[in-house]
Amino acid sequence: MTSRLVAVAVDCRNPEALAEFWREALDYRETHRWTDSHGVTYVELRAPDRPSLLFQPVLEGKTVKNRLHLDLAPRTVDQRDEVERLVTLGAKVLADPEDDHWIVLADPEGNEFCVLPRR
Repeated sequence: MTSRLVAVAVDCRNPEALAEFWREALDYRETHRWTDSHGVTYVELRAPDRPSLLFQPVLEGKTVKNRLHLDLAPRTVDQRDEVERLVTLGAKVLADPEDDHWIVLADPEGNEFCVLPRR
């Protein structure tokens, strides 16, 4: 028996704003909010046949490089056009190495992710 991935949880200072960035970046259309037994409210993005993205509020800000990051690949446009779109949504380009096929960006709270060429 194995497990399946149901959600990627992201610690963040502003769950609403970060969920909005990722909703637009990845075209997640269902948004659910729920509160745990400690009164903490979470924002969850859902889409058919994809893991949920769960944004959970924390007090501390990001201080070091992510140990886990997302790799994105555009569906219909080229890599540079997708990077430009993500920057318009609030991402920042961190690295664009000549010798590598990925471009490293950060979301509005500084979480690194990569944009690969269209596949």
